[in-house]
Amino acid sequence: MTISPFDHPLLSAFLGDEEAARHFSVEAEIEAMLAFESALAEAEAENRVITNDAAAAILSVLASFRPDTTLLRAAAARDGVIVPELVRQLRETVGEPHGDKVHFGATSQDVIDTGLVLRLKSVVDHLSLLLTETVLRLTSLEERFGGRALTGITRMQPAIPIQVADRVNAWRGPLQRHRERLSEQSRRLLAVQFGGAAGTLEKLGGKGPAVRAALAAKLGLGDAPQWHSQRDALADFAGWLSLLTGSLGKFGQDIALMAQGGADIALSGGGGSSAMPHKQNPVKAEALVALARFNATQLSGMHQALVHEQERSGAAWTLEWLLLPQMVVATAASLRLAAELAARIESLGR
Repeated sequence: MTISPFDHPLLSAFLGDEEAARHFSVEAEIEAMLAFESALAEAEAENRVITNDAAAAILSVLASFRPDTTLLRAAAARDGVIVPELVRQLRETVGEPHGDKVHFGATSQDVIDTGLVLRLKSVVDHLSLLLTETVLRLTSLEERFGGRALTGITRMQPAIPIQVADRVNAWRGPLQRHRERLSEQSRRLLAVQFGGAAGTLEKLGGKGPAVRAALAAKLGLGDAPQWHSQRDALADFAGWLSLLTGSLGKFGQDIALMAQGGADIALSGGGGSSAMPHKQNPVKAEALVALARFNATQLSGMHQALVHEQERSGAAWTLEWLLLPQMVVATAASLRLAAELAARIESLGR
């Protein structure tokens, strides 16, 4: 087993999501960082912070620039981030007289945080599509079986008769609310980070806000004051991820319990057993429960990462790197599994 099942060469087919994971690859991270540097040069030239010639030289290099990743790896071990070495390579490649205008007025956290947000923008689009598909699959269940009877279960005991539609609505309703939450959250989440050394954009003088607004527009992000040490939007997003997987976990738990009884549900394509060939284990339902509990556990760490000391924290920042990518992939996998599970319900109710 690898360190994480999300990138395990075998288990990732079950618990992973290739599209979500792609946005946390080295290639995607570097691409986003270079997009920041390109947009920054353009924004600063437009606002006469650097010359048009300097911007043209920087953009010409960035059009084909490929960093030496061996040196980036060594720099990460030394500096904890790759940006100083990345900028050094860029400045060296641009050369005199314009190399010193690369990354002008920015700091490593601007590049890394904005690069993260650029990738989260694609992640949000991906999760939105998966969520819509899952809602549609549940709607299909209601259309096919909604009028059938079920025994309502309260506190694990038979209660009163209900309809399949009642249970399906309990699965689908939270997902519809999560779509609304994501739309509302995205305005805060998908915002540029640009503050310079300590958040004041001191090297840009009075032009700082104008450069930041231009930078945001070029990257397709919202304009917002620097948030170096204000991580509430990321924690809020992590909370959304945990809420969503929790709701999908409830769906999985219900399906697993119904499959245990067997009378109210028929599933196709369950998981096989090496010892009992007659079994079809509800593995997708079980995975939904496990992923819900995983994200709920990771969320506490994202809330710990809110505690940034003064204007920047290396420790809290690093903690985010350990947690958020796995939460995103867990959520994408949950949505995929939930849609697949709903499609495998051949009969529901009586």
